[in-house]
Amino acid sequence: MRAGNGGALGDALEAARNRAFVGRTAELALFRSALAAVLGARPVHFVHGPGGIGKSTLLRRFAREAREAGRPVVQVDGRTVTPTPQGFTAAVGEAVNERGTVLLVDTFEQCQGLETWLYEEFLLGLPTNTVVVVAGRRAPDARWTCDPGWADLLHVVALRNLQPDEAGQLLQARGVAPAAREAVLAFTGGNPLALTMAAAAALGEEGAASGWKPSQDVIATLLGALLGDLPDAAHRRALEVCAHAHVTSESLLAAVMGTQAPDLFAWLRRQPFIESTAAGLFPHDVVREALEADLRWRDPDGFASMHRTVHRHLVDQVRNAPDEQLLATSSALIYLYRKEASANFRKWRDGGHVEDQPYRPEHRVRVLELAEAAEGPESAAVCQFWLDRQPEAFRVYRATRGGDIVAFFAWLRLRDAEGTKADSVVEAAWSHVAATAPLRPGEHLAVARFHVHPARYQRTSPPMDLMHWRGLGEIFRQTDRLAYTFVVKRDDGHWDDYMRHFAMPPADSRPSVGAHTYVMFGHDWRTQPVGPWLEERSQMILAQEARRITAHPRGSRPELVVLSRPEFDAAVRDALRALRDEDRLAVNPLNRSRVVTESGRTLPELIAAVAQMPGEGRSSARHRRALIATYLSGGTTQEAAAEELGIPFSTYRRHLAAGIEQLADRLWRGELNGLPLTGPGHEPTALEDQIP
Repeated sequence: MRAGNGGALGDALEAARNRAFVGRTAELALFRSALAAVLGARPVHFVHGPGGIGKSTLLRRFAREAREAGRPVVQVDGRTVTPTPQGFTAAVGEAVNERGTVLLVDTFEQCQGLETWLYEEFLLGLPTNTVVVVAGRRAPDARWTCDPGWADLLHVVALRNLQPDEAGQLLQARGVAPAAREAVLAFTGGNPLALTMAAAAALGEEGAASGWKPSQDVIATLLGALLGDLPDAAHRRALEVCAHAHVTSESLLAAVMGTQAPDLFAWLRRQPFIESTAAGLFPHDVVREALEADLRWRDPDGFASMHRTVHRHLVDQVRNAPDEQLLATSSALIYLYRKEASANFRKWRDGGHVEDQPYRPEHRVRVLELAEAAEGPESAAVCQFWLDRQPEAFRVYRATRGGDIVAFFAWLRLRDAEGTKADSVVEAAWSHVAATAPLRPGEHLAVARFHVHPARYQRTSPPMDLMHWRGLGEIFRQTDRLAYTFVVKRDDGHWDDYMRHFAMPPADSRPSVGAHTYVMFGHDWRTQPVGPWLEERSQMILAQEARRITAHPRGSRPELVVLSRPEFDAAVRDALRALRDEDRLAVNPLNRSRVVTESGRTLPELIAAVAQMPGEGRSSARHRRALIATYLSGGTTQEAAAEELGIPFSTYRRHLAAGIEQLADRLWRGELNGLPLTGPGHEPTALEDQIP
């Protein structure tokens, strides 16, 4: 209901959110200073922190404060923004050009690739007296925060858990019995989302007054309490759909729920764990995963039926999408396969680092440069041949940071033996088709001929993700009687198992171009059309999920822990002392820290790798040697380590203390920014590039 027509429901929702809002006094003070244009206040704020920490809640409060101050407010959610400068500009709209506007950008990690463009171009063009708040999981790029020009304009806030008294206020506002609050606080650790969910679980429980205790199956227990008050089975199914799809629109809900969809969609919007965007609804990440796990466990047959219906709807969207919407619709469909795809597409939905664009003649020189750099001059000559004959088959990928074209892709459509003399790969494709099942009149074959990104050649990267999405989109559309598809990759075995899983086995022929040999993964769509092929993939996904849930009970994946710097340093020291004590090391909170989980390594592996990273100066090397000798080289005592290093014990102790501090500093930078530094004054680089 619109506020102008009474707004009773909206007013009630807003009032409930206001009553539940606690803490964040420092953040509010900074924002209010910016609104009031207080001397020295900074107009741009960057708020970052893990999922569930309260970023979206804080931005909603900022929006309320801004409106009460008479400011126009523009709100943008990165989940629904096409991650390109044009897409972001379109999402923001013209209203941002009004003087005094407050721009609030949430979930910025979904379009993080726009960051350099944002602070080098977009923000600089905004009117005077504009206030901007950007919120995301990742800290801002160090090039931004270290730029002296931004020093007086940008304020960075690492959002943390609520303090105990603030968390107590939240529980009181939610009506949790006083006797239960201590147990809930101990369980949640002050995480706002966990507090909200725990409060919902504790409310109305018998015995809550004598102390509330969650089960080990935490998320499922909380969701059980939340879902216990559902009006009926239709509302339960609406939640299933919302948890399963990337973003749920009313039309998607209608595909599953029919004429009930409008009422159910309106109900979903009112739920405290559901967010609204321009494209539809989605649950918080933690809630999404918990809902899926709980619903699969509780009703696997119902989940499978819902999955198939959602799947069919998204397939229809892909098939009917115009070319400019192909990536968006394809990625929405592929999202249903995210559990499986994550092992190979590790940059899931991280395509915001590059922009997919059609090839134009002015790109020719750059495309040929990339082809030669990655595959050699012979391949560049083949690329030139196809650019002359099928320029419309090529896509280029332009970095949003700097604007350079960094990769290209080609989806060739072939109806006759064109190109067999110029391209040995296409010749091999035609030979394979001729030997197995020649094309019939009106049919064509498609060859995903080039996947060229020299920086990470045919390995997981944002450009490769977009290439895969576009190729899959072309397959899903099945236009112009596509009979056969070949996906061409370097013959190094990297993609063999993955492509076989998707029913695209390698052809026997291994054509060569220059110094490189290629493999052609193929599928005959006449023997297994795309409909049955997708159904088979869905059945495999459902079977794998059933096995995964059996092996890993609901809610068993831990949430990230958020530590203060003293807590973090203490955990580092304790981890060093416990490196040979598996039981003690297993309970160290660093196991659930951002720096460990994002590294892809175990805690002892990460400590060993970071401890050996070089630093600046001779003293840094001495500190590193003392740390390694004490904790990583098998020494039994500090005296033995000092003797091994050949230095006095007092000198050794100084070096060891400095080495521990150096290790903790590097890990802390990784915890905050995801980009540990090699040493003071060094440029930040990716963790995986620093560790030997």
